[in-house]
Amino acid sequence: MRRREKFVIVSILLSLGLLATQYVPVDWRYGAIALFALISYFMSAWALSDDLQIYEWLTILPLPVLYASSVALFYFLLPEVLLSRLVLLVIFGVGMYALFLTANIFSVAKGRTIQLLYAAQAIALFFTMITSLLLTNTIFSLRLPFYLNALLVALAHFILVLMSLWSVQLEPRINQQIFHYSLLFVLLLAEFAICFSFLAMQIWYISLFIMSLVYVGLSLFQNLLQGRLFKNTATEYALVSIFIVLAFILVFPGK
Repeated sequence: MRRREKFVIVSILLSLGLLATQYVPVDWRYGAIALFALISYFMSAWALSDDLQIYEWLTILPLPVLYASSVALFYFLLPEVLLSRLVLLVIFGVGMYALFLTANIFSVAKGRTIQLLYAAQAIALFFTMITSLLLTNTIFSLRLPFYLNALLVALAHFILVLMSLWSVQLEPRINQQIFHYSLLFVLLLAEFAICFSFLAMQIWYISLFIMSLVYVGLSLFQNLLQGRLFKNTATEYALVSIFIVLAFILVFPGK
């Protein structure tokens, strides 16, 4: 069976699995999503099995699984309108297919540079931001204490950040530099999560702010790992960060 055929089959099956999670009793909701995430992991492994190395089970597979899990968690927050749920279902399936193509490029590109690598990195960054947005929205929707908000934001984003930084060099292991950068960045995100827990801001605004920080932070660290973090680049990202902070302070209303 060809790779793209596998990608299509798994994307369709996971879309149906996402739909099935909506029909379980409310008390079993999170258990169903955990099972869905586990199934997503092994089905993604099967779809990418042609070039998948052992270490890539930890560096490539988690992004499709986190994306699937974030959409499944967000799916419960949607109003019970059939059209909106069907639209999200289609978008989810297309997104899974795009992620499989991206993961396949990462797997094939190890040890050499191919033309589609930069496009794959851009797509992976996009889905990382979407996943961050949905996960943060879900976490703050639970109305948890500030320390649990910080812990869950840190745990969810650590994996996202680690995978995103690893994809810059595609080494057969995660080196200490990438690990330390990831820890530093998620610590910053956790501190913002604590601050937002005490502010009267709408959940979507908090999620958008965290997602904006993820974009700026990952872009900075990726440029740093590539040796492209020049003074002008750092200044531009610093100005973008200041603009984002001011926009959220001055423009967005409270709850």
